[in-house]
Amino acid sequence: MSGLFTIALDAMGGDHGPQVVVPAALKALAEFSDIHLILVGDKERLTRELSASGGAPSNRLRIHHAAQVVGMDEPPSQALRTKKDSSMRVAVNLVKHQQADACVSAGNTGALMATARYVLKTLPGIDRPAIITAIPALNGHTHMLDLGANVDSTANHLYQFAVMGSELASAVDNLDAPRVGLLNIGEEDIKGNDQVKEAAHMLEHSHLNYVGFVEGNDIYCGEVDVVVCDGFVGNVALKTSEGVARMVSHYVRSQFTSGLYAKMAGLVAMPVLKALRRRIDPRAYNGASLLGLQGIVIKSHGGADAVAFLNAIRIARIEAEKKVPQRIDKRLEELLSKEEIAP
Repeated sequence: MSGLFTIALDAMGGDHGPQVVVPAALKALAEFSDIHLILVGDKERLTRELSASGGAPSNRLRIHHAAQVVGMDEPPSQALRTKKDSSMRVAVNLVKHQQADACVSAGNTGALMATARYVLKTLPGIDRPAIITAIPALNGHTHMLDLGANVDSTANHLYQFAVMGSELASAVDNLDAPRVGLLNIGEEDIKGNDQVKEAAHMLEHSHLNYVGFVEGNDIYCGEVDVVVCDGFVGNVALKTSEGVARMVSHYVRSQFTSGLYAKMAGLVAMPVLKALRRRIDPRAYNGASLLGLQGIVIKSHGGADAVAFLNAIRIARIEAEKKVPQRIDKRLEELLSKEEIAP
């Protein structure tokens, strides 16, 4: 239905399951009048959690029973083979059968990627899906991919990531020509491995607004809209950034609580500190898209709280509204016809 979006939620996935997903779902329904939600999981437990949270099934919120749960440390192959009635698998199936426009899960990343790829399949012209998310930057945010789905990537894979990332940024940020940068160990043409150099050559001769190599310290500067890299590098960069953020937060807290004068200075600086915290709050950036599939699948952080999971639902709604997979598919058809990418 036009203007109405249905999102399936893997209510049993993640470290906290229903006690996070259910409150987030109720907040999402209050925030967005144009969404319907499907809670997928153990019906009895979800009914209890809804009641405890002051909610109940309605014409905008229903429960779809699933008897199994994929463990956070469960091997993807085992989950794919033996958990066909898991909340994760059922949520993805709802997207496949067009009963939902998107699904959100905080479950096992490997299992979610394997399940989504098996059930939904990749778009024509895409060899491998990639994980993309928005990260804070000086002038807003930057989209970065791949963040862990593909440890080894060829030049052609990097080119495909760039096409998908550019189209997503164009859709969700309303950009005519998103600036695309290729993550490297230097800006000079001679720097980088063979895959990166070859990908750069392909991007230079593409339709994309390719601005060249970017280094790790450029990721947060806001000079590009999309940063492209393989999953190994992307995941290390992201986790390193998270660690640095925690370290800085620890030092700030310890310094402002180290003595009476420090505490007084902290009170004076409190409005600035709160504004900074809101600006870089990782919960505001929770929700990574599994890009390149024939459907929308959003991965929430496993330890997300209700605020963070709500943001993942927001992202699912935006991508459904913008029809991101269809836009990427259309772009790929154009590139295939021009033979810019291999069929």
